[in-house]
Amino acid sequence: MNVRFIESCRLPTPFAVFDMHGFEEVETGQEHVVLTLGDVSDGKPVLARTHSECLTGDALFSMRCDCGYQLEQAMQSIAEEGRGMLLYLRQEGRGIGLLNKIKAYQLQDNGADTVEANEQLGFAADLRDYSICTDMLAHLRIQSLRLMTNNPRKVKALSACGVDVVERLPIEVGRNPHNDSYLSTKASKLGHWLANHQDDELGDSK
Repeated sequence: MNVRFIESCRLPTPFAVFDMHGFEEVETGQEHVVLTLGDVSDGKPVLARTHSECLTGDALFSMRCDCGYQLEQAMQSIAEEGRGMLLYLRQEGRGIGLLNKIKAYQLQDNGADTVEANEQLGFAADLRDYSICTDMLAHLRIQSLRLMTNNPRKVKALSACGVDVVERLPIEVGRNPHNDSYLSTKASKLGHWLANHQDDELGDSK
């Protein structure tokens, strides 16, 4: 077991009253939470988003990325469906941490794109580990996902861990002049499916 369950509680939000489940990585002590709504253990595919922590976007309303917009859209979509799950993973800055993300932002201020900035700091473009999701899903008895993401690497990584992603749903929100270049880089260098980028792969396939 990589992740152990700690406790659950109710979490009222502007979207719905979710159940919040706390988990802790056994080796590192890193904490993660999962929000669920409705009966997610009935064996049917669950509308879901795996969302990596972004303090700047999620809590400080940054327009440099689309993270906060995606978080709000995911919670709204789950609330509208009346059933679903949000895995909130504490993997800030695609795994490099908050302070290194600030360093990467400074490099981007001076002309680097989001991938080049990580590489100039000595990191890979994406260091996130989705294997931590498997224990959380198992604890909640979730068998398959309808995943809200634009990221093909996320779908591939989850599938490689044994997670059954039966559908990929686009979640394109929040494009603005401050993140337009960032989103274009994610499409061109990281392969993200974005409808208004000429190199995107469209559709709901894996």
